[in-house]
Amino acid sequence: MTSDDISRTGHAIVADQVRRRYAGGFEAVSGISFSVARGELFALLGTNGAGKTSTVELLEGLAPPDGGSVRVLGHDPYRERAAVRPRVGVMLQEGGFPSDLTVTETLRMWAGCTSGARPAGEALDLVGLGARARTRVKQLSGGERRRLDLALALLGRPEVLFLDEPTTGLDAEGRRDTWRLVRQLREGGTTVLLTTHYLEEAESLADRLAIMHQGRIVTSGTIADVTAERPSRIRFELPADVPAARLPLSLRAAAEGRRVDIRTHTLQESLHELLSWARESGVELHGLDARSASLEEAFLDIAKSHTEAERVTA
Repeated sequence: MTSDDISRTGHAIVADQVRRRYAGGFEAVSGISFSVARGELFALLGTNGAGKTSTVELLEGLAPPDGGSVRVLGHDPYRERAAVRPRVGVMLQEGGFPSDLTVTETLRMWAGCTSGARPAGEALDLVGLGARARTRVKQLSGGERRRLDLALALLGRPEVLFLDEPTTGLDAEGRRDTWRLVRQLREGGTTVLLTTHYLEEAESLADRLAIMHQGRIVTSGTIADVTAERPSRIRFELPADVPAARLPLSLRAAAEGRRVDIRTHTLQESLHELLSWARESGVELHGLDARSASLEEAFLDIAKSHTEAERVTA
């Protein structure tokens, strides 16, 4: 199936064997493929230098790929920019605004280059900046500037929205407000591609995700798909007079003093075995905590395993 075929079957974004090289031959993106359905929120994750920004710039049409193909809303975003740009919103990692303009003046200036732009007041209310409409940009906090970045990205009522680290610099309340807005946009049919270093953000928002490492996608799928590959965790503390050696050998427990950590791919069975042993032995498990692997654990595990593999083959 070609990229155009996939685009016609309901995908807003399609990357097919995409490569990107820089001067000197460095390949930042090494033949990756993924697609994003219309109305889906897709997160692209990875450590610094993984190739996320290089990939997103190709999708935004800022550069052509050096191999493979990219389609956004069925078009090549670089060669058919006029067909794509009015339907897309972009929030960069850092915006560059004239510092002496007010917030409203900045929006009106941007609206002059945007087809079917929202009223400035509506865009500001969406991101919680209504009260700062007459404030000069240079007087905004870092978090408020990020909100202004988002307001500009939303001016044209985009069908596809690229969010590059959208909540950097926001406090906890601002981050939650932004999450709420992004969910509303997705529920309204907007397709969202998100890059973020906040794994909690991806876990909370993403329908699906891909994790990149050194220019390649090393795993992808739903949150459940990605975390299912990693072991669940059971943690607790034993009483001072109960050594960890008394635990059932099948649980493969690691102990440090009284604290015990069990990793398992069969959480329910392992927890049942542990609790049965504790009841039969009359042992109280202090601070018992059992949970499936989190996205953060999966991410760190993936990054560590691939880094170690590269050292072995170097």
